[in-house]
Amino acid sequence: MDIQRAQALVIGATGGFGSEVARSLAARGARVAVHGRDADRRASLAQEIEAPQIDGDLTAPGGPDAVVDEAARALGGLDIVVMSAGGVAFGPVADLDEQVLRQVVELDLIAPILVARAATRHLGKDGVITQVSAVVATQPMAGLAAYSAAKAGLTAFDMAFRREMRRTGVRVLDARPPHMETGLATRPIAGTPPGLAQGRDPREVADQLVAAIAGDGDTPDWIS
Repeated sequence: MDIQRAQALVIGATGGFGSEVARSLAARGARVAVHGRDADRRASLAQEIEAPQIDGDLTAPGGPDAVVDEAARALGGLDIVVMSAGGVAFGPVADLDEQVLRQVVELDLIAPILVARAATRHLGKDGVITQVSAVVATQPMAGLAAYSAAKAGLTAFDMAFRREMRRTGVRVLDARPPHMETGLATRPIAGTPPGLAQGRDPREVADQLVAAIAGDGDTPDWIS
């Protein structure tokens, strides 16, 4: 893919990782539309990289469709969709609140699936949809059972979705980045994060992801 000519939507661009993905895409010449729940951060990023802003609740009925369709209108088409929105909850299963479980599954599994479905209406040959899963998709952790399950489900979806999309020429990437210093653990849906080792720089990881989207060089083992 020639990213310099691409039109890209980054969903979750107000997060610590999504914002760096948006910056990396813009630095390589893509025209980027940014979506995110934090209106102030979204506006600041949009000004920084000269990007149209996309509003919308991914958990509302029809929300994912509206977000993707609006980005396609704002950009005049779509070549790349990066789904980086999500939420995390900490704690043992014995203490898991049902509403919290539903929120985690809604944000980390159902919304990405619906974003993918919406993207199929806009992406053509050589288009790329990238789902940001997590390392816990394949290395589940105690205290993160619901989050691990949702991310593992997303990775399974991506594998099947990729097979469906091969004949169209659209690539589906499943990204399971390592622990990064994004601040996500400080904004959980519920629970208190355990002590975590120092994470990687999200800018460095975002650059690796964008290189994989472009098809440059060797793809890291956390992207398939």
